[in-house]
Amino acid sequence: MSTVQAKATPEDTRARIAETAEALFRRIGFAKTTVADIAAELGMSPANVYRFFPSKDAIVEAICRRFLRELEDESWAVARSRGSAASRLERQVLGILAYNKRNLLSEQRVHDVVLAAIENSWSTIEAHKESERAVAEFIIRDGIESGEFEAVDPPETARLFLRSMVAFIHPVLIAHCIADEPDVEAAARAQIRFLLRTIQKRG
Repeated sequence: MSTVQAKATPEDTRARIAETAEALFRRIGFAKTTVADIAAELGMSPANVYRFFPSKDAIVEAICRRFLRELEDESWAVARSRGSAASRLERQVLGILAYNKRNLLSEQRVHDVVLAAIENSWSTIEAHKESERAVAEFIIRDGIESGEFEAVDPPETARLFLRSMVAFIHPVLIAHCIADEPDVEAAARAQIRFLLRTIQKRG
């Protein structure tokens, strides 16, 4: 008995295009991959790819959005977990550092995709930065309510905290930091704890 295959939805096709593009970026590199390459791999015309993505950059942005959404989900899981506010802020930063080392720095061709997004200042990058700031703000508010932190301004403190940790959370700067620091995680912990002393209640 024959089965009728369900017709792919536009979202299904967009996902297939992005997945295929990501595989090609990993295999031959971001710069060398063209929309024609992606279309050929999928057995469709370049014009059909352009029906779903107006440009190669738009495909890259979709891939980058998925990477960053995974990281944001990890950060929010930390924010909503048990533990002191200080320990959760530390875990947020160390989680970002570990994610970048695991998924971006270890694969130069994937790293190139994220660099392309950063260089183009896509809205995806700005939204990601705001999401991580919101995570830090959420944790800081918890710390204030529990009496662990002084009554600081949560949004501003979260912004300053992450800006001060940029060497450990920015994909480009992490690479330089790793080259300079034999134990980058220990360096990150030391800086986090130094910063947290400015807002922790004494006594």
